[in-house]
Amino acid sequence: MNDTPGPEERPSPSPPSRRSAWITGAVLILVGFVFLLQNLTGFSLRNWWALFILIPAVGSLTTAASLYRRNEWKFTAASRGPLIGGLLLLTLTIVLLLGLSWDRVWPVFLIVAGAAALLSSLGR
Repeated sequence: MNDTPGPEERPSPSPPSRRSAWITGAVLILVGFVFLLQNLTGFSLRNWWALFILIPAVGSLTTAASLYRRNEWKFTAASRGPLIGGLLLLTLTIVLLLGLSWDRVWPVFLIVAGAAALLSSLGR
């Protein structure tokens, strides 16, 4: 007896989610604009590879926004985590892209941590 499912019984591969396709498309467009800007004007980003950190950053921020809306416009523990993670990754991307000195920008990470503490107290 053959235990393999027939063509009609095989599960079809699930299509990629609309959100992940949107994020990937937006990041690719952004990277394309950066390269076009470099080619047309001579503008140069030293650490252009840091743009790829935007993929998880935008994903986290999008998740936080959808959870915020789903929970009747209230911050919950579920929405605070992705929000803070996305903000940290976004900050890291900006620091790396612009070649900023860590000596000067480290207080920004304290500010993000303080904002996280404030959001935690608002959610209770």
